[in-house]
Amino acid sequence: MRIVKSVASRVESNSNVLSVVAVPNMKNIVRLSDDNQVEVLAFLRQRPVHTVVMMSFIKDNGLDSELNRGKFFGYRNEEAVLEGVALIGHTTLIEARTDDALHAFAIQARTSETPIHVMMSEGKAIERFWSLYRQDATEPRLSFTEKLFELNFPFPVQECEWDITLADHSQIEQIAEAHAEVAFIESGVNPLEKDREGFLKRCARRIDMERTFVVFENGKLLFKADIAAETEDVFYIEGVYVAPEARGRGIGPKCLSKLSAELLGRVENICMLSNRKFEKVHASFEKAGYKSTDECTTIFV
Repeated sequence: MRIVKSVASRVESNSNVLSVVAVPNMKNIVRLSDDNQVEVLAFLRQRPVHTVVMMSFIKDNGLDSELNRGKFFGYRNEEAVLEGVALIGHTTLIEARTDDALHAFAIQARTSETPIHVMMSEGKAIERFWSLYRQDATEPRLSFTEKLFELNFPFPVQECEWDITLADHSQIEQIAEAHAEVAFIESGVNPLEKDREGFLKRCARRIDMERTFVVFENGKLLFKADIAAETEDVFYIEGVYVAPEARGRGIGPKCLSKLSAELLGRVENICMLSNRKFEKVHASFEKAGYKSTDECTTIFV
């Protein structure tokens, strides 16, 4: 397969200098199916922390499932070797190792059957993706840099007097409200108001998969954290929540440290993302033993 580029399909302006942006051959982009799973996982496994969410979607649902809330695509070079994998849909995730792959995914995303809500990639790659994706001067609804936090052994585990348990369905209302509060702070959208039924179903599925961990005191949720994605080697945690009345008691870092130590008995690495401006939250993560190792850019459409 040979890459053929059309000329002058788009013109970009930078400091009053016009430059031609060549379009990659869109025949090289392929819709991925479960038949491609071994190849795709081998490609993503080269960077297990950065691709944990995509790998978890594949592990949980396969490459072709409505539960992914989008579709998986691959981009191949002239030797038919993968240069990129992307999930394009509600949450659009890009692992592109060449500019051709990134550009092809951006063009493909313009015709996504599932409305795009959020786009993510490491570093500033998603900003480049956005510039190729948009066809006018539209700006994203929200854009910010997130710090990548990682944890692995050895690290000093804090003493924790609270019991952390797996959540059950009797607790789902409080869990969903807490998770929606975290989502609203991050994105400006409350998922309970936007799609209550769908959001509750997704919270219930995490409970069923034993990925939601909680601390309750006198029937009140004090602490929550979710495994949002998991592979054989990595857990990705999100939705870390401490009830307002419990803040300042050390429950956040102590519970996160205790939970993380337990989870590291199952995987080699745990990671989280958090908006760079949430410095107080980051201090809590660092007390729990986490270290900031990288950054990524998140765009809400």
